[in-house]
Amino acid sequence: MIDFFGDLLVWFTEHWDGEDGYLWRTWNTVRLSALATFTAAIIAVPLGALLGHYRRFGVSAVAVVNIGRALPSFGIIALALPITIRIARNVPDGVPIFGSGLGFFPAFIALFLLALPPIFTNTYTGIREVDPGTVEAARGMGLTEGKMLRSVEVPLASPVIIAGLRISAVQVVATSPLAALVAYRGLGRFIVDGFSIQDNVQIFAGAVLVALLAVLTELSFGLLERRIVPRPLRTAERADSQESSLPVAP
Repeated sequence: MIDFFGDLLVWFTEHWDGEDGYLWRTWNTVRLSALATFTAAIIAVPLGALLGHYRRFGVSAVAVVNIGRALPSFGIIALALPITIRIARNVPDGVPIFGSGLGFFPAFIALFLLALPPIFTNTYTGIREVDPGTVEAARGMGLTEGKMLRSVEVPLASPVIIAGLRISAVQVVATSPLAALVAYRGLGRFIVDGFSIQDNVQIFAGAVLVALLAVLTELSFGLLERRIVPRPLRTAERADSQESSLPVAP
């Protein structure tokens, strides 16, 4: 065991630089994951907020969006790869539209579909569950529907919306190593290549890097929540969670 961790330390000191180093591959993974999550948020947050505000078509929309959760990510990657190869044949040399390898586009589609459901569902639920009395009071003050959504409902639903973003981002980071199966040069390459050459140290190092990146993603969204969510809402949320954890008297 001591020898294994010694070899692991040596691996980290020798494989950090260059396009095959873990710093560059970490950046590739962050870029892919962030782009997929950000694109999903651009679509899911406004759509979920509008449907939650007007309380229409919510069940149908949630069912459609959840298709992305039901489909296996590896299956989506495998289906999208031939399309990517065909597109790449018609693209002039030197045009960097696929990021780090042909696997970028298929992996992006799969991760985008994976990120969409939690963001949309949390946004829709958070807006819909805003206290109706508060909404009616804002409407009675003469606020337009758009102003009420932006100034009242979205701030009140922000803890739930941020939670959906956090869940999606962590899931995307944890699933991103699958992109290595279609030649994307991210952290998953260490795991795939380690299995091919039976290098347990490299496999373990790749898994540790992915896990650390997922933990950092979780912590980053925790900091984002502190900056975006109003303090009274954070306090109320903590109070509700503590109350729900208390034992019920017989």
